[in-house]
Amino acid sequence: MGMCLRRWVATVSLLFAFSFPLWGDENSHVLLLGQVAEPQSLDPQVATAANDSRILVNIYEGLVRNSDGSLKLEPALAESWNVSEDGLTYTFHLRKGVRFHDGSPLDAQAVKFTFERMLNREHPYYHTGPFPLSFFFSVIDNIETPDNATVIFRLKEPFAPFLSNLAIPAGLIVSPTAVKQYDKNFGRHPSGTGPFKFTEWTANQRVVVEANDQYWGGRPSLQYVVFRPITDANTRVAEMLSGGIDAMVEVPADNVPLFASDKRFHLYQATGPHVWYGMLNASRPPFDDVRVRQAVNYAVNKQNIVKYILQGSADVAQGPIPSAFDWAFDPETEAYPYDPQKARELIKAAGAEGQKIIFYVTEGGSGMLDPIPMATAIQADLKAVGLSVEIQTFEWNTYLSKVNSGLKQAHMAEMAWMTNDPDTLPFLTLHSGSWPEKGGFNSGYYANKQLDSLLDKARVTNDMAERARLYRQVQKRVHQDAPWLFVANWKQNAVASARISNFKLQPNFNLLLKDVHKD
Repeated sequence: MGMCLRRWVATVSLLFAFSFPLWGDENSHVLLLGQVAEPQSLDPQVATAANDSRILVNIYEGLVRNSDGSLKLEPALAESWNVSEDGLTYTFHLRKGVRFHDGSPLDAQAVKFTFERMLNREHPYYHTGPFPLSFFFSVIDNIETPDNATVIFRLKEPFAPFLSNLAIPAGLIVSPTAVKQYDKNFGRHPSGTGPFKFTEWTANQRVVVEANDQYWGGRPSLQYVVFRPITDANTRVAEMLSGGIDAMVEVPADNVPLFASDKRFHLYQATGPHVWYGMLNASRPPFDDVRVRQAVNYAVNKQNIVKYILQGSADVAQGPIPSAFDWAFDPETEAYPYDPQKARELIKAAGAEGQKIIFYVTEGGSGMLDPIPMATAIQADLKAVGLSVEIQTFEWNTYLSKVNSGLKQAHMAEMAWMTNDPDTLPFLTLHSGSWPEKGGFNSGYYANKQLDSLLDKARVTNDMAERARLYRQVQKRVHQDAPWLFVANWKQNAVASARISNFKLQPNFNLLLKDVHKD
């Protein structure tokens, strides 16, 4: 046995031995789930990563939710709702008799508290943020609570994605009692109304949730779910093979065939609204020149990345709106072809030959696929056309803090988003009103007034055909202006032991574990 293999087995044995006494595999009421990173926070208004969302959606609920296996909406904490003809007033009728895990009632005041905490700077608990995704709800003008079971949202202007935004983690309803008790530490002591309630968070080891016996939708089959952060993909695979975990998300492409052919496991794959891209800093040379941005897209062999690094677990991305949104996707916009000669010509015309590029890369994170090998391939392809790329690598949460605050020291950075509406990604990452200093995620400081206008119009019309027409124009304009290196749309995956049943992937990349069984 080689040194590397011995060290690998020793690491797995140590991790397995540590977790086994507390949460043994022989316990059919405990699901051990391998995650890709330590959570940022278990406060749904603070967290931003899908990694965290997979925990959050089992602890909390929103007024509405995506139905199982779909991006369609259905009732959750609101039994019903209606929208005024002018699209400005949304009235929700709450489910009666629901309580938070701390015993306090789910009522209209709790809903109002949840949204005003992240939107109103004068709110007494606004300081428990920051709330980076409050942008999703900035269209709310005021919230009325005529009685304990009714919540009325009045909007500043019609906003077509409002309902779908209520289904994202940032729209999950928190317990005001728990926020008041734990203040800025609420993210370590979460309290929602969901099928599982929080039990324990041991840093870099596990987050444990247990069945909510009082859940309005019926008690879960499992007694406990243990979410284990295992950042290294090889270690996560080894844990899965050894029985140290029952299921894992984001299976490395190299290991997909292994699990697919082993009867001890079930492999799950599903397409979803995911985009992996390289954001380009349009505020400084060389990417303030559209010719160099286009050159990068011609220079990188995305087909090879998808085929050889991701081994067919993704498709080449054409632009900011993935094909999962089939009603809004523009089939006429094709991916940039691999054309290094065209890239060299554009770089020469822009006078950017030999330009040094600082490229921020993460070691791994939610939706980031295989970020270091992908970055290395991009680096090599850009070198071949005359750009000198220096890769700087960071741990995931450090990476997010550096990138989300704006690319002031870098020219380029990897990023991936999973979204529930075609408005979300382009508006929050490409609109000029979404620069980090303005509360958004346009960390490359891209600005285009025509794009802003298209995005502004698309989000105020409730006419689906008109929205679709506008988003197809968005796709065309962004493709032409190339503020990103468009790389991949991921086909999400997971693997579970054959002992696990009712495990499934959701199009929004969440995991709903209420009905999961372990034999």
